[in-house]
Amino acid sequence: MTEQPSNELITLRDLLRFAVSRFNEAKLYFGHGSDNAWDEAAYLLLHHLHLPLDRLEPFLDARLTSEERGSALRLIDRRVNERLPAAYLSKEAWLGVHRFYVDERVIVPRSFIAELLHERLAPWIDEPDEIGAVLDLCTGSGCLAIIAAHAFPAARVDAVDLSADALAIARRNVADYELGERIRLLQGDLFSGLGGRRYDLIIANPPYVGAAAMASLPAEYRHEPELALASGEDGLDLTRAILGGAQQHLQPAGLLVVEIGHNRDALEAAFPETPFTWLDTSAGDQYVFLLHRDELP
Repeated sequence: MTEQPSNELITLRDLLRFAVSRFNEAKLYFGHGSDNAWDEAAYLLLHHLHLPLDRLEPFLDARLTSEERGSALRLIDRRVNERLPAAYLSKEAWLGVHRFYVDERVIVPRSFIAELLHERLAPWIDEPDEIGAVLDLCTGSGCLAIIAAHAFPAARVDAVDLSADALAIARRNVADYELGERIRLLQGDLFSGLGGRRYDLIIANPPYVGAAAMASLPAEYRHEPELALASGEDGLDLTRAILGGAQQHLQPAGLLVVEIGHNRDALEAAFPETPFTWLDTSAGDQYVFLLHRDELP
């Protein structure tokens, strides 16, 4: 660990300034819950000191104990030198008001579908309380399955992932939200273990990183499971498989909602006859598409 001037860092304000400077100096990559050094430093320090995440101002000039200062400096050091995503350091990730446990066995949750589920997929779903069955493909930590269970209180949710490690994390999160009776976790390759079961809604945030992008990922992303990121040469292997299998698992009026990263142009070129509806998110309308069952290729 690099020698730090800990005797000069007296308050949380001091430590926060120091963390921001170190993060910027190290040219860290942000993309796992924050997009800048200030927000990430504030989050990590507030979490580490067991302070409310939304109440920085009252504590800025509070003095730290020597033990708090030392452990906080070690945390900053790990973020800089190991390039670990903040979520792996805190063992938690947030999607809106929902908190999830995470570690290196699972991708850090970050999905625009979560935003849409918080709005209960309005206006595309007229009667959210009548949704009876939801399928979450590539569930990872179980985050979207859990948010879907809250959005559609009458629904039973099947959550599928190929990774046993990811499902172990999902099981913990489902238990934390006491949703074990409504969410069924299944290990399998997309639709392979579902038999003839059909759903009112299928959601998926599958791997969508192409080969060239995988080769140039920032160090922070290389801590995540490759299985949760890579999807063939153009990033569309999993999306093609989902489009190919969704029809036989949707109810006649069912909907498919899929997140595809930066692959909109490639997807539309690959499926020129498919009438994708692109949903508005906080980052724009190019990341998540919706299809009715009868629109599937």
